[in-house]
Amino acid sequence: MNPNSKRREDYHKKHSSLNLHRNIALAEPAKAFKGSVFARICGIATVLCVSFGLAWVAHMYFALHSAIDGNGGNYATSARIANRQPISVLILGVDQGLEGRHDKGNSDTLILATANPAKNKSTMTSIPRDTLANILGDPGNKYNMFRVNSAYGIGGSSASMRTVSALIGVPIHYYVEVNMKALKSLVDAVGGVDVKVPFKFSYDWCDFHKGKQHLNGRHAVAYVRMRHDDPRGDYGRQMRQRQVITAVVHKAISVDSITNYRKLVKIFSKYVKTNLTFNDMLALALTYRGCSQNIASGYIQGHDAWIDGASIQVASTKELQKASDKIRTNLDLDKKVLDNDETKLNKLNEQNNNIKWKDPRPFTNYQIYRSVVTDESNGNSSGIGTSGDNSAGQ
Repeated sequence: MNPNSKRREDYHKKHSSLNLHRNIALAEPAKAFKGSVFARICGIATVLCVSFGLAWVAHMYFALHSAIDGNGGNYATSARIANRQPISVLILGVDQGLEGRHDKGNSDTLILATANPAKNKSTMTSIPRDTLANILGDPGNKYNMFRVNSAYGIGGSSASMRTVSALIGVPIHYYVEVNMKALKSLVDAVGGVDVKVPFKFSYDWCDFHKGKQHLNGRHAVAYVRMRHDDPRGDYGRQMRQRQVITAVVHKAISVDSITNYRKLVKIFSKYVKTNLTFNDMLALALTYRGCSQNIASGYIQGHDAWIDGASIQVASTKELQKASDKIRTNLDLDKKVLDNDETKLNKLNEQNNNIKWKDPRPFTNYQIYRSVVTDESNGNSSGIGTSGDNSAGQ
């Protein structure tokens, strides 16, 4: 046998084995390739889902921007909120469009709210709509003592802020004006609210039982509007208004449904006006939310009075001072003694008309005196006197 043929057989066996291993090696990646296609498809799907999610979030973000700030509005965060300082917000429930009204309307609800993030504490103080106050906002700042809710009809939210600020002696930083037609939609958008009904009653074809009850939008409107059957009158209604507003705030903060967000944006753009920017509200939701867990609610107690045939609520100086002290404390401001048109009127009526605040009977002799008028021509003050028109509207 030729020794060279043995070497050739060994050579072919060796290289055939190498070729077989090489072929197997080349064939195996085909299986791996199938796996990588599936991984790539999953990756692409994930990217698309994230992209669509981000696009939707961006859409909602700018929709909220547009709803709150309007086109070309100021989107910046206020320095006070950015620095987490205490703030005050006047909440105005405007009655335009309800009960057949089509005029500008008055502020059916006035609640001054404060939030202090350092203390994690809020206050909500209801101001009865019939409270006697000097209405600021008239052209020329005329002296006009009348019901505090009429300020909105004269000069809108700006006049309301000035009037309430002077009445209680506290700064008001922001306002939120809500058309009461929105309440039904707002409550429905957050899935309804739970309240503790103080007593059994029926109003506007809606029945309420004493104790915890879940309210939809229609029932919430009826719940906050009933007044005449409440033993506490308008003060009972104010308490129910604070209940519903607080419940709506809690539910709105926790809304996690895209559908509900869309509803809230639509309602906000149509029925709510505010000088808070979108970034302000976003910052409040993120850094002030602890305040919503500790809310001290209250109201200014007035005394019934008949002034020139008009039913008015007159708040004593003691009651106004108590509200001022409470609000200023939560704003980290020093307390100060009130000295305004309302307290001056109280003092004059105590001196001249023997007004007794503990007398439960309505006042029939409370008079509206003219304010201190400065004679700009000679710099002298004419003082407060009884020579002026005593009408409540003057």
